[in-house]
Amino acid sequence: MMMTTTTMSNPSDLEMESSELSLGDHHIDFIEEAEKESAPLTASAPISIPAMLCDEKLLEEINSIPDKMGFKIGDVAEILGIKQYVLRYWETEFEVLRPKKASNNQRMYTRKDVENALLIRKLLHRDRFSIEGARNAMKELKAHVKKEKDMTQVYHKLEGINETVEDLILDIRKLRQLFK
Repeated sequence: MMMTTTTMSNPSDLEMESSELSLGDHHIDFIEEAEKESAPLTASAPISIPAMLCDEKLLEEINSIPDKMGFKIGDVAEILGIKQYVLRYWETEFEVLRPKKASNNQRMYTRKDVENALLIRKLLHRDRFSIEGARNAMKELKAHVKKEKDMTQVYHKLEGINETVEDLILDIRKLRQLFK
């Protein structure tokens, strides 16, 4: 996979400028717009999957996840249409799929775990990735989401600095007016 990088001369240029796409090059705004158009069935936080990895079917599946606090392995297997042992195997192969265990040692999946499992299933079954290829795609996704989060934090800090500088410029102009 080819990763493209862009340099930003202006913080408002956070959107990607390259026409070549690779894993994670699109910002999540596209997905959020698509969710708004399809009227999501759940009231959850926006998903954080780059647009390139999403398709209509995946968005529908994510929106059809029941709005619950936790899911047992049988519930997740039913949502995904796979056997429970496949989920257990995926837990050994993918870092992002690590459900918590309850006091009775039952796996309890969060909504995010179910979304990750849906993405893994899509990569393996529809996109025909190997386990290794899907694992690498998920690692790149995790790195991209972290990088995007860091860039967002930097952008917000720059906005704050910009506002401070603008306030200082106004104060300097006012002082100049006083001494004229």
